[in-house]
Amino acid sequence: MLEGIVRESITKQATKELRRDGYLIANIYGKGVENINAAFKQNEFIKAVRNKEELAFDVKVGKQTLKVIIQEYQKHPVKNTFLHVDLRIALPGVLSKYLVPVATTGTPKGLKDKGVLAHSKKRLSVKCKAEDLPKNFTLDVSDLAVGDTILVRDIKVSDKIQMMDEDRIAVVGVIKAK
Repeated sequence: MLEGIVRESITKQATKELRRDGYLIANIYGKGVENINAAFKQNEFIKAVRNKEELAFDVKVGKQTLKVIIQEYQKHPVKNTFLHVDLRIALPGVLSKYLVPVATTGTPKGLKDKGVLAHSKKRLSVKCKAEDLPKNFTLDVSDLAVGDTILVRDIKVSDKIQMMDEDRIAVVGVIKAK
């Protein structure tokens, strides 16, 4: 479980000192829950996120243990290090919006015909309860030829999950290389 500290001060100077000491600044929030200003050791946060089995993972901040989902993050434009992360609390039984990553499997047929696999959407917006949240949407792209796409409406989801993106939006496709 990832452990962090509660930030007493949220001033610019305190934030710079925490970043200098190797901490990642985080905001933890949820529906009907008071916001928590926290900080995690950057290396520990990266290890925890890479090794997680589900989309939601546990963090301990102060005396609270919370199940959270990464909502948004910011990276330094030059150094490519994390600057800030927003974590949303996954409250059980509460209907909420989440961003679910898209993963692909297989090699498209269109690559042999000078095509390139293009990812239009890396994450899809869904509305569901935390316990119904999928880890990711895995799309099989092996049947895609040049000019073929997989749209949001082509993705099969359970009745408990509502897709929030419009159904005509392309998720992945094979385009002709120039």
